[in-house]
Amino acid sequence: MSESVPLPFDDLRRLTGPNLYFAGPGAVLETRVGAPVPTALIEDWKRRIARARAALGWPDGPVTVREHASGASLAFAAPGDMLYTAADVNEWAWLSALAAAGMTTGEPALQPGHPSFVDEDADLRLLRVVAAAEGLPRLPALREAAHAHGLPLLLDDEQLSIGMGSGSRTWDNPALPTPDDVPWQDVHAIPVALVTGSNGKTTTVRLLTAIAIAHGWHTANSCTDGLYLDGALIEGGDYSGPGGARSLLRDRRTQAAILETARGGLLRRGLAIERADVAVVTNVSPDHFGEYGIHDLDGLADVKLTVARAIDADGMLVLNADNELLRRHAARVDVPLAWFSTDDDHPLLRQARAAGRRSCGVRDGHLWLFDGTNTHDLGAVTDMPLTLGGLAAHNVQNCAAAALAASGLGIAPATIAAVLARFGRDNRDNPGRLQRWVLGGGVQVYVDYAHNPDGLAQFLDLVRQAHRDGGRLHLLLGQAGDRSDAAIADLAATAASFHPDHVVLKDMEGYMRGRESGEVGRVLRAALVRHGVADAAIEECRDETEAVRAILSAARPGDSLALPVHGVGARERVNALLDRLQAQAWSAGDPVAGD
Repeated sequence: MSESVPLPFDDLRRLTGPNLYFAGPGAVLETRVGAPVPTALIEDWKRRIARARAALGWPDGPVTVREHASGASLAFAAPGDMLYTAADVNEWAWLSALAAAGMTTGEPALQPGHPSFVDEDADLRLLRVVAAAEGLPRLPALREAAHAHGLPLLLDDEQLSIGMGSGSRTWDNPALPTPDDVPWQDVHAIPVALVTGSNGKTTTVRLLTAIAIAHGWHTANSCTDGLYLDGALIEGGDYSGPGGARSLLRDRRTQAAILETARGGLLRRGLAIERADVAVVTNVSPDHFGEYGIHDLDGLADVKLTVARAIDADGMLVLNADNELLRRHAARVDVPLAWFSTDDDHPLLRQARAAGRRSCGVRDGHLWLFDGTNTHDLGAVTDMPLTLGGLAAHNVQNCAAAALAASGLGIAPATIAAVLARFGRDNRDNPGRLQRWVLGGGVQVYVDYAHNPDGLAQFLDLVRQAHRDGGRLHLLLGQAGDRSDAAIADLAATAASFHPDHVVLKDMEGYMRGRESGEVGRVLRAALVRHGVADAAIEECRDETEAVRAILSAARPGDSLALPVHGVGARERVNALLDRLQAQAWSAGDPVAGD
């Protein structure tokens, strides 16, 4: 039996909302014919997309080719209720172009019922049948009516909703109403903020959520840990994509929504919504290269700035003035900007204030918010628990970002200042992000999510600054299996630059992503040794919780323990263990009792 010929594309996906390529729904295909992709192939693909649109009665719209180091992303806009058909159209156009050029199409791997790529008229007839079966006849009128009322419309495979949160109404797709059946007087939007960035997303989401709750709103938030309403978990799991956002925006208990918007969801599906009041980009740093055609920092910055597509003239895009990439890419974004920085005298903040635009920065040890008219002292940075006495510069930035976003949502400076003064005092405020325990013998334990070189460097720098009186540095280290060996080695190089005395390598619960147990650890060990860490200082304990126990057992008085813990279950177990040891007055050298 002959082997199937592989398809000449890496990925084909539906884009359900504003995305990297354009401001609405559509479909994108990632080529697999090498780079650069021949111009003749791309032009033929474009011609076939145009013919398919005409045959299907679809409107014209953006057709985007994003060339990159491994090929090209071929994207085009399509009706939001016919995205499976749009994906079929994209596949047909690409494979037909290849067939016409005499190149292999891999069609033996296709399922029966797909277009033939040799009879265009027959193929287009088949695509019309597929589109007719998928389409929602009442959608165009509903979309037009929602637009006329100035209301958001959310659509997915199963449901359509108009309005948001407490002002939303939702219907199953097979039973959509007519515009006359919609209770327009009861439908409205709610305040919404999007938060993205390489590091600091979840902390900023949690802090902004706490501020919104203090303002008096029943506030929902989504993040990599789950879906929450007023700080209570609704459903656990990684909900940093558009599916989690839509779920919260259809919950009629929700009066405001703070939505973590991660890179993966942006690239796979785009944004859940067409408009937000505020969007935040915390920073951009190296991570996740090689996926979906993103191979460098400039490409990653473009992905993060997809959130700008949801901001109109009445909204606000909050950016980090301390991040060189964001400063450079901001010139391409035509929306109202608000800048934050650890330096209130930063030129971009001065320019913003001169133009009557919001800013937030540190001056004379205090965090200052300019709301477009007045300047407000939000308090001493050292008194904000998230900053660990001002040592955590990245959390100073997160505080400034959340303060700016809250101001953009209309929340009073006094409310913002009050939350900044208390949030993070309790380890339950921000689980898994820069938590600190002081145990007997002066052992200091820090738990964080640090998952890329920049995040790990910030974390270890803080641990070193906080514990300058000697003592050894113990480090728990692992990485997700979907990172390349080079990216994993880069993380190890960052770790080695801080000269840890003891490193325990772990698997990451829930993040193996195709790797065998211990495989990532072998790459980390080799890189650590290559960068000067003694092999004898490295041990392996694949279970995260047991790895933490191993580090605690090895601790001596005065040591610092830096514990990036990633699995949600492991984090809960580690937190419980550290709480118990603290309550028991455990000291370095004591046995680490079991649960």
